[in-house]
Amino acid sequence: MSTSPDLRTKVEDCSSSQRGECFDVITPPRWLPPMSIYADDHLLCWFLSSLFRFCKFVAKLGDDMSDEMGCSRRSVGGVSHLGEIDSTLANFDSTFKKAREIANEVSEMFYHAFGGYVRHAFPLDELRPLTCSGEDSLGGYALTLIDSLDTLALLGDRERFTASIEWIANNLYFGINKTVSVFETTIRVLGGLLSAHLVASDYATGMRVPSYDGKLLKLSEDLALRLLPAFNTPTGIPFGSVNLLHGVSKVSSIKPTITSTAGGGTLTLEFGVLSRLTGNPVFEQVTKNAVRGIWARRSRLNLVGAHINVFTGEWTQKDAGIGTSIDSFYEYLLKAYLLFGDEEYLFMFQQAYTSAMQYLYNDPWYVEVNMDSAAMVWPLFNSLQAFWPGLQVLAGDVDPAIRTHTAFFSVWKKYGFTPEGFNLATLNVQYGQKSYPLRPELIESTYWLYKATRDPRYLDAGRDIVASLQYGARCPCGYCHISDVESHKQEDHMESFFLAETVKYLWLLFDLAAGPDNLVENGPYKYIFSTEGHLLPATPQISLVQEHCSYFGAFCKSGRRHGSIASVSNDPQENNATKYHVNWSPSSTSCRLTHTQKFLIPLISIARIARHVAGVGGGVKVAHNRRRSGRPHKHRSRGVSDGG
Repeated sequence: MSTSPDLRTKVEDCSSSQRGECFDVITPPRWLPPMSIYADDHLLCWFLSSLFRFCKFVAKLGDDMSDEMGCSRRSVGGVSHLGEIDSTLANFDSTFKKAREIANEVSEMFYHAFGGYVRHAFPLDELRPLTCSGEDSLGGYALTLIDSLDTLALLGDRERFTASIEWIANNLYFGINKTVSVFETTIRVLGGLLSAHLVASDYATGMRVPSYDGKLLKLSEDLALRLLPAFNTPTGIPFGSVNLLHGVSKVSSIKPTITSTAGGGTLTLEFGVLSRLTGNPVFEQVTKNAVRGIWARRSRLNLVGAHINVFTGEWTQKDAGIGTSIDSFYEYLLKAYLLFGDEEYLFMFQQAYTSAMQYLYNDPWYVEVNMDSAAMVWPLFNSLQAFWPGLQVLAGDVDPAIRTHTAFFSVWKKYGFTPEGFNLATLNVQYGQKSYPLRPELIESTYWLYKATRDPRYLDAGRDIVASLQYGARCPCGYCHISDVESHKQEDHMESFFLAETVKYLWLLFDLAAGPDNLVENGPYKYIFSTEGHLLPATPQISLVQEHCSYFGAFCKSGRRHGSIASVSNDPQENNATKYHVNWSPSSTSCRLTHTQKFLIPLISIARIARHVAGVGGGVKVAHNRRRSGRPHKHRSRGVSDGG
């Protein structure tokens, strides 16, 4: 019997790394079942370890029998001797230890930045990490603290999580005369409050705060009600900004009538979750109207432009792409379906994705084209496109995601960071777009691709990203924007999303590789990440709204019908002019669950949901032809212990 091949392999292309040895990784033998059958790394590690220990026992038994019979030692089960098994198990331990070391380093990165914010900027919105001071950049309500809440919970930091929630509950107030971005306020503040509420109020998360009384949900509802006037437009597409005290002033001399596609179409998750938690359907209704208002004005090629007039519905910028001003519109079409089970979102996503792959995809890059003619207008990679491979993983289209991520990461390796714009014609940084404002999108896709493939190249990519941030962006009180990726010049600003997303995805990547021990991988629910990286769980109340009150012991507010969220009318005339229906629609009540609601969302992983829902053959990818944005260069949208 021939001996089994060496189970140890080295990560390919180590030459690009100059910051340590490559990961030692374990490639299971071919005869093992596919890795995708394992629920998580704990089960896989247990299975392989048990298998090797069994082989070790059999080998030792064979050696003992051989000695008694005077025979020579033979390999048993393809294992030549005990040393090989011991070496393999040691390599497992080495790989996990390296990943755990980097996860711990990323945790320290979070506390360096969070501690700097609490000590030097709190309760202002964001930190100026070079001068160790603070600034109000959005609304003046401790933005970075709110954005960091579920990262604290994810890290298991009960003390700071509890202290932060208590401070917010006692001090936060939205009745202020401030004009704010609807998009940034929704994804950062509303999303942060809702995510923290869902963690702090639920015993099953392991992070329930005993003193918590639901105040964050009340604050969320108050904030959303103050944002609602923005949706009062003829198209249903919201204004880009609104005053938290006065709404959208009719006497204002400068009315913000132009909004981005992502800005109007990336509100469904947060508002939808709020509707299902409060029983008030208006929030979910207006955001679905907004998505329909945008989608109804797509071109005949099923492409959408970058900016639109919320009154006339005319496109003011017809450049179609997957990056700036459009990115998260695609993201929320798929994620709204995955979280809520609403097949209308899936239908829109399939059409939009098919057209994006047909007209925007120039393997492995994506370009911008005219939405009507598909003529190329801009051969540019912009950093916001980097979320796309991660979205493709959720859609089950992994092969092009791998190629595109490789291309995008090559830009990172060239400069140490991704510039805001990289010209694909000249293969140089685009003039005027040299900065890197600590964006998370490439890291997000790296995490999702590692989760889908377990390919160690993504651990090497993550390690390179950690090293770049540590050596190039770390500054006295936090992490600095890079104003020029070629010179690595630092800028005195740290967006709140660095703590909400960038560090979070890095930590999740290495914690997953080390054998995950966190709320996302081992918690009671499957989670959808918002475009700000906030954790939205697929609980029965959110994802199975038609039946959750039928569960024994389920809590439902008296006087509310929980049979369904009031459906949005299919009448296009009604949808184009937002109407607020605050009562439940009796005709929409149904006890029948969709296939997805009944079987998929509560039971299997989000990636498998996406691969399953669109039919046999690998998810959404069967629909397209092979032939974040509201984040338009986002200005990322004392009782708290610091991270020191």
